[in-house]
Amino acid sequence: MRRMNGKTTALILAMALLGCLLVAGVAAAAPEYKWKFGVPWPRPTQNEYHKMFCDLVGKYSNGRIEMKYYPNGQLGTHDEHFHAVQEGSIQVSVFAPHVNLIPGGMLNWMPWTIENWDEAKVAFEAGKGILWKVMEDAYNEVGMHMLYQTSFGAYGLGNNARPLKSPEDLKNLKMRVSASLGLVRALENMGKGTGMTLQTIPWGDVYDALSKGVVDGMWSMWPSLIEERHAEVLKHYSDLNFCWDTNNVVVNKEIWDKLPQDLKDAVNKAALEVESTLYAKQQELEKEYKKKLSEIKSFQMVELTPEQRDVFRQKSNTPAIWDELCKPWLEKKYPGQDMTQKIQDELKKIHEQVSAKK
Repeated sequence: MRRMNGKTTALILAMALLGCLLVAGVAAAAPEYKWKFGVPWPRPTQNEYHKMFCDLVGKYSNGRIEMKYYPNGQLGTHDEHFHAVQEGSIQVSVFAPHVNLIPGGMLNWMPWTIENWDEAKVAFEAGKGILWKVMEDAYNEVGMHMLYQTSFGAYGLGNNARPLKSPEDLKNLKMRVSASLGLVRALENMGKGTGMTLQTIPWGDVYDALSKGVVDGMWSMWPSLIEERHAEVLKHYSDLNFCWDTNNVVVNKEIWDKLPQDLKDAVNKAALEVESTLYAKQQELEKEYKKKLSEIKSFQMVELTPEQRDVFRQKSNTPAIWDELCKPWLEKKYPGQDMTQKIQDELKKIHEQVSAKK
């Protein structure tokens, strides 16, 4: 056997040491946490920003958290995503907080609470906003923690019979509604005595229902009028702004609570950056969509005055809706604190402050 000299031995040892260091470096670079972020619906505009969130989490955590993005319902339906986040097999997702899943979820989008982007930013500000605080408690109750908000903006009312400028214009219309009970109650009250009827139809079926005359109208949003082609099957759309579309990006609470603080900080930094960027992008797109809609000859945009909106607001009888839907959960969650009144007072204050700046 050939005997190695001192230089050869030293070289071999150095190479072995280098190899060990490289292996150790690879091992150190491997993520400590591997998370899934699943989105249950097609959201072309928002997909880009949810993916951005995943990338930023990896960046700000120095690779310690690896988050893989699964858009467009790849991991199942909305409710399947919800239960998967509860059990932790999906770590992060985005939900519409329906009350059958989240008992306090109705507070996310009660009618006549938020009317524009400026109000939404204040009411849903992370850690500070009145709706953020209450919705965080609602999600905590079902084992989740909120990370950031994603929105499509304000709801208006569209139909194929006539421009809607007053509650009387709802006369004899067949309007599509969903399981969002607060909005259903508000629309019921707006159309009381007009002969208007309501029909529950899944969101994905509204295009066909409108095109075939199954219903005359529905509530919709500026992005949906373009992206989901509602403007093709609606003739009139009034910017009633009677409710705000906000969905909530959440993480499994047990997983979140066990996360080291420096990694929580990294995730929060990514969340705030994405939320701010997405808010700005959605407002920019809203202007673009309105311009496109104004160029569709078969489609009429009806711009309501504050006074006209207030007539709809008064007829909605929101105090009764709050007493029916919100008060039972709020009194149980915050006994003796009169949270129903406190939340309404704070929302009114936000509305007045934002209005005063315009």
